[in-house]
Amino acid sequence: MGFREQGYLPEAMTNFLALLGWNPGTEQELFTREELINEFTIERINKSGAKFDIEKAKWFNQQYLKNVDNNVLAVDFLLKLQNEGIECSKETAADICGLLKERVTFPSQFWSDGQYFFFPPTTYDEKIISKKWNEEVRVVLIGYKEALKNEDTLTRESSLEILSGVLEERGVGLGKIMQVLRVVITGVGGGPDLMGIIAVVGRDEVIARIDLALQKNQ
Repeated sequence: MGFREQGYLPEAMTNFLALLGWNPGTEQELFTREELINEFTIERINKSGAKFDIEKAKWFNQQYLKNVDNNVLAVDFLLKLQNEGIECSKETAADICGLLKERVTFPSQFWSDGQYFFFPPTTYDEKIISKKWNEEVRVVLIGYKEALKNEDTLTRESSLEILSGVLEERGVGLGKIMQVLRVVITGVGGGPDLMGIIAVVGRDEVIARIDLALQKNQ
């Protein structure tokens, strides 16, 4: 498998390879092709052998991936979803890519890391559940679930506003619920903006996942 098949972007590889044998003389590491052409001089070619650091290549890919338009990323992601038999609009696919691209190295990870957008969790991060799940959390989750029923559609802003209202009404701090709520929705304790995830997953599915978690964690 070559670099292209692994998901390295051409611009990232060009930038990475240019700096293997050449030093710009500054701290700058990210260059456009035009900048490389303008800055390059024979005098700054390294005399010593180049060290090929694959982790650095991955870092370059991460940086470039962050700047790719979400709609462009959605094209290949939609093909993967179709192969998996999953129906998804381009708008939703673009939203998912936008949420995940800050945290992934390769486009293939939109699927591997983002399956919780399409499937409810079958397991929960036990460390978080055992440490933070309590009756106070249950009460907030039930309140949040009931409050969501009054919303036709969810956005990042409305999802947080509703949750904040439930927490204020019950006198509970945001820090006590956010990580547990993330585990309830995704199964894992880390990830992109939770309110963005909730907006993509949608009201009915979020309610169903809260119900499922309440049943499994009595």
